[in-house]
Amino acid sequence: MTFEPTAESAAEPTTPGAEYCAVSRQPLVSLAFVAPLLAVYETGVLALGPKAVRNGVDVWLRGLLEWLDFGNYFLLPVLVVGILLGWHHTTRQPWRVPRGVLWGMAAECVVLAFCLRGLSQLAALGLQACLGSVFGESPTAALSPAASASLAKMIAFLGAGVYEELLFRLILLSGAVWVARRAGLHDAMALAAAVVAISAVFAAAHYVGPYGEAILWRDFGFWYGLIFRFLAGVFFSVLFAVRGFGIAAGAHAGYDILVKFL
Repeated sequence: MTFEPTAESAAEPTTPGAEYCAVSRQPLVSLAFVAPLLAVYETGVLALGPKAVRNGVDVWLRGLLEWLDFGNYFLLPVLVVGILLGWHHTTRQPWRVPRGVLWGMAAECVVLAFCLRGLSQLAALGLQACLGSVFGESPTAALSPAASASLAKMIAFLGAGVYEELLFRLILLSGAVWVARRAGLHDAMALAAAVVAISAVFAAAHYVGPYGEAILWRDFGFWYGLIFRFLAGVFFSVLFAVRGFGIAAGAHAGYDILVKFL
């Protein structure tokens, strides 16, 4: 995969912090970290039945698999596991998950979720300063979550963390970097171009299909949502490139849950 050093090329960590950062980026450790999120989401969707709130990307990916005549319900989570195991195999890193690293990743994701929440507040204030006179709406109104989160929505947030990061970061961002490199861009420019492009796709995807939000050109909330989701896409892309899939997925799920309470 694009962003993971191999065992031969990676420098040996010299401090506990450096060792944690290196180990927590490994695909096998990412799998161990997101597996509980994936299990709770899939079990919750099955248990809730018609009352379940499915993540849009989950629906898209399952629809694609059904179109390809791979309609087994459990195929998608199995593919997630298979992709991460295959990725780890290509890195030639040890097949072990060190004790305690998952707790550190959970704490890191909570901190990152709060950081993204702060970014959302700054984005609303900045947009209000630029466009508030046009729309006449306060940033508080645009940021206010719609009532308390139900159990079904909480479960859906876990699916968003895993499946949206799978599609937009692990698959599309990695693919876009590969294409940009083949087009002649050096590594830094290829990554920057891919981050911008895929973050724009990530933002726009929230307004596509039956699960998408309404496009209201004259509404402050629409423009705030579009711009902030682009910034969130950049945030998660950088996390994926620097900290790996597990941290990106955990921070994404953590933010979605956090925003319903604060």
